[in-house]
Amino acid sequence: MAEPKIKQPWLRYKQQGDISARDDLITQYVYLVRQVAGRLSMGLSSQVELDDLIGNGVLGLLDAIEKFDPTRGVKFETYAVTRIRGAILDGLRAMDWVPQSVRQKSRVLEKTYQKLEQELARPASDQEVAQALGLNDLEFDRLLMEVSHTSLFYLEDMWLGESSDDDSLRIIDTLEDPTIEEPTARLEHEELKNLLAEAIDKLPDRERLVISLYYYEALTLKEIGAVLGLSESRISQLHTKAILRLRGRLSRQKKRIF
Repeated sequence: MAEPKIKQPWLRYKQQGDISARDDLITQYVYLVRQVAGRLSMGLSSQVELDDLIGNGVLGLLDAIEKFDPTRGVKFETYAVTRIRGAILDGLRAMDWVPQSVRQKSRVLEKTYQKLEQELARPASDQEVAQALGLNDLEFDRLLMEVSHTSLFYLEDMWLGESSDDDSLRIIDTLEDPTIEEPTARLEHEELKNLLAEAIDKLPDRERLVISLYYYEALTLKEIGAVLGLSESRISQLHTKAILRLRGRLSRQKKRIF
């Protein structure tokens, strides 16, 4: 149920279509847009304007207010943050702000991690990946930094199979939806959640910790660096390697199961 102080605006808007009540709700929750946009902007290049992120986030907030049912007992903030983040990510994809060459390098890295870890039956080391790519340690570090911006939204965005963009699932779509009644759909959602949890559990310790702190504790890369006593650039590298491992492992598991 909505909080008492905003219960009346919800009722006025949902039951009476009162536009002024909708405006009150926007004012009440616009801080969520600033929070999500501000956090996401920390991992983006300087060519992406914060105002653009906020503009797309507001569209997500409006969509959340329109579709939210305050009688279902779901906290609006939780529901809205997912919609806001999704709208911002959709806007970033539409901008196509990551150069194609960088995307290609990211795919090569992902496939290299996938191949090595399948062969080794364990996480591949930096040296093993660098050797497979024909790079020295410095060149490998530079490559990780170059592709880091392509990985910052992975758990909040989607993971893809190798065939086409049609073969994709948004990670948020693997979360339980209380409105789903069809048993097969529920089983598939549960299987996908289990796959993701298993893939994260198999990450090297520090990479798993970075993923946990970034996505589940909502810390920034800089804050994680302070916790672990590492530089922000080093945390970015650990995050990138974790995402590349997850993409490769989930892609392989998805093809096996589905």
